[in-house]
Amino acid sequence: MSKVTLGRAGHGASTIGLDIAKHVFQVHGLNAVGAVVVRRKLRRDDVAAFFRTLPPCLIGIEACATGHHWARVLMALGHEVRLMSASYVKPYVKRQKNDATDAEAICEAVARPTMRFVPVKSEEQQSVLMLHRVRELLIRQRTMLVNALRGHLAEFGIVTRQGIVGFGMLIALVEDDGHNLIPPLARSALLSLIGQLREVHEKVGEMDRQIHAWHRSNELSRRLETIPGIGPITASAIAATVTDASLFKSGRQLAAWIGLVPRQNSSGGKDRLGRISKQGDPYLRRLLVVGAHAVLRFSRKARVPPTRWAAELLAKKPYNVVAVALANKMARIVWALMTTGKRFEAAAVL
Repeated sequence: MSKVTLGRAGHGASTIGLDIAKHVFQVHGLNAVGAVVVRRKLRRDDVAAFFRTLPPCLIGIEACATGHHWARVLMALGHEVRLMSASYVKPYVKRQKNDATDAEAICEAVARPTMRFVPVKSEEQQSVLMLHRVRELLIRQRTMLVNALRGHLAEFGIVTRQGIVGFGMLIALVEDDGHNLIPPLARSALLSLIGQLREVHEKVGEMDRQIHAWHRSNELSRRLETIPGIGPITASAIAATVTDASLFKSGRQLAAWIGLVPRQNSSGGKDRLGRISKQGDPYLRRLLVVGAHAVLRFSRKARVPPTRWAAELLAKKPYNVVAVALANKMARIVWALMTTGKRFEAAAVL
């Protein structure tokens, strides 16, 4: 197929597939009758200038790294931009995979009437999610440092109980130079670990304070906090991730998007349900499951079941299964609150 370039005036393309990358972008455009009118590469610095010359058109982009940024840039130029999951675009790729065929597949997929699109996030929403991602990374680093300190001290026969109390005993033991349980050279190395651990712990606390401050300033996040098992961390993560809850037809669709519904392998009119699919957003899923565990644990201690439904389910299902089921129910309540604008009422779910 011969190379097609856009005319001098830049008119004619009504639907464009844009395959984004770090430096080289691929454009594939169709006119109103489906004929190819543009197929070309663009350098990063030329993207905005190229689309500025075009009349408003429909642009499809895969929802991958920098996708939301370029969507905001092109929307500011007057275009209609739709983001799509890369897994939904893949079936439209013909033969060999390269930038040109990817752009063509994006152009084909964005015009499908049944395609599901990803809402474009604002800079504020991405900033809040960045706080969550950085906090999660710091917590993983803190856990690594704690495990490293425990493992190194175990080599000298020093083992304490689990939890913050036992770990505090280990720190006090390392910083106390009035004994000979730890060789001086090892003590010097472990003191470096402790210093880094304290620094990471302070940074996690700073991330928490910033997330809580944004949570208090956001009305939707405060409403989501009224749901049992959802605190400021989970509420702010949901408010920043789920841009438009009305795109989901029901609470079950939101739960399925998070990955809290059984995986299906049904055929011939027979329903075969397995474990949860674990698709969607693993961060939100983990927060909701942890929150469900907290609700069940509190109900055991206080001897007050969270709902009659959960109490009846605990009588016949394993604890972890009930926790995931409760997380699914929490996701459905989240959808209801986001679409109706109401606050959580305990009497409505008893």
